[in-house]
Amino acid sequence: MKRRYGAALLSLVLGMPVMAENFRTIVAGSMELGVEASEQKPLSLSYVDSVVVKLAQGSRFLKGIELDLKIPQAYFKYRGSLALSIYTNLKAVPPKGIADIQAERVGFELLPNKLQAVYQIPLRPDTDLKASPYVSIPTAVLSPTSFPILIRLMPVIKGLGDEIESMVFQLSAKSLIANEGALKTQIIYPEQLKDKPFTLLIDDAVVEDPTKERILKEGEHNLTIVSDAYRNESRTLVIERGKVLDISINLQDPTPLISFEGPENAIIFFDKVRVEKPRQYQSTEPGEHEVLFQVGDYSIVKQLTIQRGRNYQVSLTVDVTVTEKN
Repeated sequence: MKRRYGAALLSLVLGMPVMAENFRTIVAGSMELGVEASEQKPLSLSYVDSVVVKLAQGSRFLKGIELDLKIPQAYFKYRGSLALSIYTNLKAVPPKGIADIQAERVGFELLPNKLQAVYQIPLRPDTDLKASPYVSIPTAVLSPTSFPILIRLMPVIKGLGDEIESMVFQLSAKSLIANEGALKTQIIYPEQLKDKPFTLLIDDAVVEDPTKERILKEGEHNLTIVSDAYRNESRTLVIERGKVLDISINLQDPTPLISFEGPENAIIFFDKVRVEKPRQYQSTEPGEHEVLFQVGDYSIVKQLTIQRGRNYQVSLTVDVTVTEKN
């Protein structure tokens, strides 16, 4: 049985401005694309069918979507009789089946005389998507807020025969993910040093507001904390494509810490003051210091230079050397 719908067959009109259209179509199904759901299985379409394409939440890392239309070889002798149209601003999202549509047409291309037609729809102005002999860019940049969109196969001439009405086209879609991710930082202050100034740098560039999410290229990045009030810090981060990296930055008190380790019977003095709990870190001041280890009648003195933002462990080790004599 032939498939019919109520709208009259359209004649080809070139250079038509974007405007609302009303038509009837058969919605074969819908697809939802995003970073996680990056590829959709093909849907089978007739020459008068449509597909609704939606974007999943959190699709800000998409630079575009790609449509792949498989065309039956039998269509070649009907070249120029069918087109693919793209619509936005749907008055309502149609369910599967026959639907009356009111929407704006933003893309229109005749089907090529090839077994496969690839269409890419850009979703951002700085996209690197480009038309080529193998890829068509049928629309201007579409905002993600303009989704869902409708992809429609439609005749552009009258008098098509039974053969074209029985043809089956396969349409699949996939996400085109930008080569980037995001970094979100949480700043945790030490209890005794809240809200002191610091500078956060990513790849040596100053971050004006560390609490705001920052878009970064995929790959390794260097994060640096510079401050007079906290310890300086440097770490390497790995940003994954299409993902958000959440990290917590614990700002550290820059006061130097020092601990000591020696034999059980050792008496330890730090700047001439006996250390009661040697293994427990204690705070000190940057600059020159003196450590004295006393074990019985034996003592050893060590001069230390303590730097701000560093931790130190001072150890006295006793070794036994054995040599063979002839």
